[in-house]
Amino acid sequence: MEEKLQKLFEECIEELKKIGIDLQEADVGIINVKISKRNNKRYGCCKQEDPDKSTKYYEKIRNRTYLKYSKYNKHTIEISKWVMELDDDIIKNTIMHEIIHCFPSCNNHGKEFKRYANIINEKLDYDISRIGDKKADYAKSNIQYNENINFKYKITCNRCGQTFYRQRLMKNLVRKYRCGICGGKFVIYTK
Repeated sequence: MEEKLQKLFEECIEELKKIGIDLQEADVGIINVKISKRNNKRYGCCKQEDPDKSTKYYEKIRNRTYLKYSKYNKHTIEISKWVMELDDDIIKNTIMHEIIHCFPSCNNHGKEFKRYANIINEKLDYDISRIGDKKADYAKSNIQYNENINFKYKITCNRCGQTFYRQRLMKNLVRKYRCGICGGKFVIYTK
């Protein structure tokens, strides 16, 4: 499985070179890719290490000031095990999403991330977005999707009806967070 992941990662790097995005170590740092040891609900993640001290800046959010960095010298991309069961196109889409997080100023899903995602979507015919649709991806891969039945909480958007399940619940979920698809409020049901 690790060999397959490495092969798909290298294919993504070659595709980026074809459209003029060359991932030089001086620009993006070292990128390692591996399969996540945990069975995650998420598709993947990009862990940044060793910040480039010359790119530090301060960002004020409400009444707090945070030290942030635009660029990191080392990145570890982790792809969840369950994603590796899906079609290669979906795996590559996930890898490409995480590669974008390695670019300078793309640590989050802000303006720069969206700009690179739009370029890659247009030129390479990907479907990079902020969130994925697990049910649709399983259907594209012709694999039966089984919902998680070991849950304590069922969370549903009151506007679009998106549903997800959690074993543990954040106490400020309903007050602080909104649906990523439509912006609606969440309603919590217990099992």
